[in-house]
Amino acid sequence: MAAENKDIEKDIDIEEVKEDNTADEAVEEEKAAEDAKDKKDEASKEAAPKKEKKFGKKKDKAVEKLEEKVKELEDMRVRQLAEFENFRKRSEKEKSQMFEVGAKSVIEKILPVIDNFERGLQGVPEEEKDAPFVKGVEMVYKQMLTAFDEMGVKPIDAVGKEFDPNLHNAVMAVDDDSLESGTVAEEMQKGYMYKESVVRHSMVKVVN
Repeated sequence: MAAENKDIEKDIDIEEVKEDNTADEAVEEEKAAEDAKDKKDEASKEAAPKKEKKFGKKKDKAVEKLEEKVKELEDMRVRQLAEFENFRKRSEKEKSQMFEVGAKSVIEKILPVIDNFERGLQGVPEEEKDAPFVKGVEMVYKQMLTAFDEMGVKPIDAVGKEFDPNLHNAVMAVDDDSLESGTVAEEMQKGYMYKESVVRHSMVKVVN
């Protein structure tokens, strides 16, 4: 009986030891789980800034690309505006040149009429200059000269001026002691300018 009691007590002690070991293992497992959790949290905290930093770099690169694209588009816009402005100026210049060419062509066709008016008036005898017909012709001639002047058509000064090949066309050389050499002595046909360009050169005689 005593032996049985000892065996029972021995079993109880073994059970208590097992229970103590189980409790210790549970505590250690719980502690290990908590340590693992803490390490995981720390790793997450360390990784979070890196992730944000990496994201920040990506964002900076995207912004830089957008800024470069905006700059590129702005440069393109400025170039297109400059090209359009140059095209507009070139078109205006060409239009003006075409208008001047057309105007000069018309003026050239009218100049012989002016020449005939001048020749006709110069050939009128002195006693007939007051005749109504002659006065009428003179009025028409003056009216045409006024219209020319308003258009920008001016006669070229020649007599007494120094010969200028850009304005005068020398058809004869003469001797004249009263004038210096190279001076226009006589105008045989009047020349005209339209604004800044010559429509017809003056036909002149130049002193030797």
